[in-house]
Amino acid sequence: MEFRTTFRIPPSSSKITYNDPVMFIGSCFATSIGKQFEAGHMPVMINPSGTVYNPVSVSNTLQTITSGKIYKKEDLHYYNGLWLSFDHYTDFSSEDAEQTISKINNQTGIAGKFLAGAHFLFITFGTARVFRWNRTGKIVSNCHKIPAAEFTHELLSVNDAVSLWNDQLQRLHSLYPALKVVFTISPVRHWKDSAHGNQVSKSVLFLTIEELLKHPSCPGYFPAYELLMDDLRDYRFYDDDLLHPSAEAVGYIWDAFSECWFDTKTSELWKEVNKITKALSHRIAPDAGREIKIFAGRMISAIDKIYTEHSGLNLEKERNYFLDLLQV
Repeated sequence: MEFRTTFRIPPSSSKITYNDPVMFIGSCFATSIGKQFEAGHMPVMINPSGTVYNPVSVSNTLQTITSGKIYKKEDLHYYNGLWLSFDHYTDFSSEDAEQTISKINNQTGIAGKFLAGAHFLFITFGTARVFRWNRTGKIVSNCHKIPAAEFTHELLSVNDAVSLWNDQLQRLHSLYPALKVVFTISPVRHWKDSAHGNQVSKSVLFLTIEELLKHPSCPGYFPAYELLMDDLRDYRFYDDDLLHPSAEAVGYIWDAFSECWFDTKTSELWKEVNKITKALSHRIAPDAGREIKIFAGRMISAIDKIYTEHSGLNLEKERNYFLDLLQV
């Protein structure tokens, strides 16, 4: 007897290996999956301008990267003692305008070089609702806790989102013909928009992507939203706020992701590297002298084995950590 609905995700014909740089741009769910790449020491860049949620902000981020835009002081806004960019996360803000500009332009340059060599670009839309700054009419990526009265809250139309992204896909394909673009929709619910408002917003995203999948550049789609909403479909797979997926749910979606996009060799290597990465957070008991040395020696042997088979990986941080444990 089946107690839940499941569905099969066809394996992708385009596989991600340790030789394929991957960029993730979008909502916090993009960050959750991107961090799995980091845990496996795969070449990845996650949200170079900070977390972005709607199709316009994601497109603006890509436009900044691909054009190599150089930000100047007039592109910033001064509020509450900080110089900030409406296109960037709060981590870029500072009390000094030049410092903010330097952070932004340095990161844009790094992201531009990374994207030029990337083989995959995963785009995660979280909401179709945008905030438009009343002073300029600009749709912002981050409101930086500026009073809501200074913004207008709008819902994008499917036509506007499709038009914007058809142009963006064409630009990306022209600049990087070998780049594979894959869309996902975040399973995180935007409850501030109300239950009905969240569903309307997600519906706009689904209809938008359905049209974009017809683009000649042949973008892909990964059903992250459906895995949580239609497969797991239970509040025990949510975090304490009952809106974000739990670590267990992210792990489940990651397993489905890796089965879809990794071949057996890549999947096995990721598991070995991830095991070593996780071992860094291993709790060490005060009286575990001999046991911890055995544990550290085992981890060093595992790293050396990986080095023998995969010379391109850099696990020196982990190796040095375990070498230090041998001295304890």
